Amino acid sequence: MRSVEAYRGLVERLERESRESPGRYRLKLALLAGLGFLVLGGSVLLALGISAGLVLVLWIPVAFGWVILRALWMKFDAPHGYRLREGEAPELRAEIEHLRHQAGAPPLAGIIIDNRLNAAAASMPRAMGLLGSEHYLVLGLPLLQLLDRYQFGAVVAHEFGHFGGGHGRFAGWIYRVRESWFRVLEELELRRSWVVRLFTRFFDWYAPYFNAYSFVLARSNEYEADAMAAKLAGPKVAAQALVRINLGSEQLDRDFWPGVRNASRTDPHPPQALYTDMAGHLARPGMDEATRLAALLEEQPGLEDTHPTLTQRLAFLGVEPDLVPPPPRSAADSLLGPLQALLEAHFSHEWREGVGEHWRHRHEQHGRDAAELARLEALPTRSDDEAMEYARLVEDLRPDTDAAPLYRAALAYRPDHPMGHYRLGALLLARDDSAGVGHMRKAMDVDPDAVEPGLHELDAYYRRRGDLAQRDAIRDRLRAMRTRAIDAAYGRQELTRADRFGRHALDEDELLALRDVLECHGRVKKAWVARKLLAGDTSGVPHHVVLIAFSGIVFSEDRLLGELAEAIEMRGSFIVCTASNRKTVASRVKNAAGGPLHGGR
Repeated sequence: MRSVEAYRGLVERLERESRESPGRYRLKLALLAGLGFLVLGGSVLLALGISAGLVLVLWIPVAFGWVILRALWMKFDAPHGYRLREGEAPELRAEIEHLRHQAGAPPLAGIIIDNRLNAAAASMPRAMGLLGSEHYLVLGLPLLQLLDRYQFGAVVAHEFGHFGGGHGRFAGWIYRVRESWFRVLEELELRRSWVVRLFTRFFDWYAPYFNAYSFVLARSNEYEADAMAAKLAGPKVAAQALVRINLGSEQLDRDFWPGVRNASRTDPHPPQALYTDMAGHLARPGMDEATRLAALLEEQPGLEDTHPTLTQRLAFLGVEPDLVPPPPRSAADSLLGPLQALLEAHFSHEWREGVGEHWRHRHEQHGRDAAELARLEALPTRSDDEAMEYARLVEDLRPDTDAAPLYRAALAYRPDHPMGHYRLGALLLARDDSAGVGHMRKAMDVDPDAVEPGLHELDAYYRRRGDLAQRDAIRDRLRAMRTRAIDAAYGRQELTRADRFGRHALDEDELLALRDVLECHGRVKKAWVARKLLAGDTSGVPHHVVLIAFSGIVFSEDRLLGELAEAIEMRGSFIVCTASNRKTVASRVKNAAGGPLHGGR
């Protein structure tokens, strides 16, 4: 199903069918879900049968069977986050177990606390989903700090509703199958063996249809989950939790995180206690909450998210929308005990480690930008390049100033400047001004690096306008780019008979450093280096193959190759290999190299 319009048409038809003939719709969905498992399960059984039944007859089928198993078998780890240990937060565990029993949800494999303002019922497939799933409850620390104990209970009840408690078992099963299939299909897409390619065409057809069929039930499953929240916590409390979460998310996105990013301008070090600061921020009312709630209530449902809109969910609960003040005591204060402070410190440390280098760079860059802006403002006239840089600095450093006129003025003198077209296009598209389309497409035409971010900017614009034809064209381009990127990434990790090679792209200093490494290793008899030509790779980052011939008897080529790979420093990427089992590839590397780099002829 290549078209967004066709997908939307199918979803709308299935929504009507689910209302008018729910039994027939559910039967078709169950059969479609079963088809996917039949294909994967049948393949595994076939592989096992071939391997077990023909082991004494012919070794080729045995190898074929195990190739299928290795290609398709995948293990999924538990969700990322802090896994609650035995004895930790006993009140939280007791509350969750109480709600789980009331909801009729299956036992949990674990409770995960992460750093997001969210909660999730995560089902991780076992044996590609053929043997069911392990269930995890994922809770965000900011969520616990935003809500009171009863609102938090409504959220947990909602998540347990996704596991299919009570009369919604079929919906819960489809919800888990849907999540499992997304993980399996994503993993299959990243695998490159010829066996997986046999399944690719089937899943290219299957995935969009199953997504459309299950989308309808997944959206209705959100109502089932809300019904569970209303049943266990009460409709009013469930509605309060929805309003608090939506406004809390706005508060973080529009107030807290921009403030954190702006702090890098004046402080060379990131905050020490970010998640403690966040808790304090969420404990206060947000800015202009009445206006933000009104905007949230006007949002329209789309095809990107199975969640109904806030207005739809409140209407389902039968509760009028209203502002909800921060609680005097949060669920984190009530249920986490001393673990709250430990988690705040843990997530703050993780965040600092992740942003430290980028933060210092931003701080230093801001100082340079501020000085440059002052210099440019003091000039009586500016060159074409200076005018473009002035527009960029005003946009970055003075967000309350409209930089669009400055970009237009600069582009009048530099009409092919990609950055100018991109920044002006992004500004206009954010205002839903159609003039931004031309500027964005111009930037993409001139600068290859602007293509992917430009396509995402255009997709967001066309999504807001409901232009399905334009979104189809953009989706096709993004899909093709993703395929090329995956091909290029794998091209840097593997050697095949189809590979092509050319003269290396190393300068004299790099060649000298490489020769020193090869000489110092002591076991390298000869070495050749050639550049691998990556089809479809537009990054410009070179990838080299270093072909090694070792001297003497070698008991572990992998160990020696690993030592060399650790010692070599080279611009771009590279792979170190020997001619073992790669004689055809090795001869082409030698031809492209034009002679040994080390060891003479």
